[in-house]
Amino acid sequence: KKKARSCAEMLNGTQIGGKRRSAHYSDLWMLKYLPKFINFVKENKSMVFRLCPIVTLLEGESKMNSNKKALELSSKRINLLKSKFHEARITALLIMVLQFQHGDEKVQARIVQLYLNNTLYVNGWDLVDCSAHLILGPWLMRRDKGILSTLARSESLWERRIAIMSTFHFIRQQHFSPTLKIARLLLKDNEDLIHKAVGWMLREVGNRDRNTEEEFLRKYYRNMPRTMLRYAIEKFPEARRQQYLNGTV
Repeated sequence: KKKARSCAEMLNGTQIGGKRRSAHYSDLWMLKYLPKFINFVKENKSMVFRLCPIVTLLEGESKMNSNKKALELSSKRINLLKSKFHEARITALLIMVLQFQHGDEKVQARIVQLYLNNTLYVNGWDLVDCSAHLILGPWLMRRDKGILSTLARSESLWERRIAIMSTFHFIRQQHFSPTLKIARLLLKDNEDLIHKAVGWMLREVGNRDRNTEEEFLRKYYRNMPRTMLRYAIEKFPEARRQQYLNGTV
């Protein structure tokens, strides 16, 4: 307990850091020490038992990893996605990603439909970021991408984040226009999590083609939320960064 308390005090207010390309490189630690947490867990063992279905399912997946049945969409996995527990939902999404990657087109179509029908439960930045570019992105690579514009105009913060994060797959394939299109739609978004995601994707474009990113920025950086701009120009030389921040480009 003493070490946990001192760790929280030491980290709070400091930069998370890590790899500079990380979406949370510039964020600050905000930890809260919970002195009664261990006792709470001991007194509420039922909370632990609620996670048992997840462990059981994963053990089953491990035993069946060479079996075609592992690719089937069971009702247990669908129920996990609708669970009130965050850990259960992220487990369901990771299973869906694996199923998508190893399934045929029919399986992939079912997973994409399941994903789009249940965006209500993909309701956290980590849930979106671990799934959108690995399910929706590959599926739309050679298909009509109109659904992304629809998601970008949604009232749901998470659907808008799904729209921009799905384009990460296209970026990795050197196809930048979908990212730029969705970025334009989200320029006036009010949510910080959208500003960070759009800035991150623009930075990823720039990592592969600086000219394409700068062409976009020169048109829109004056109207861009400050967080979005900072994320987008993070890898630029300091002198160039200051030009954008000071509005002298």
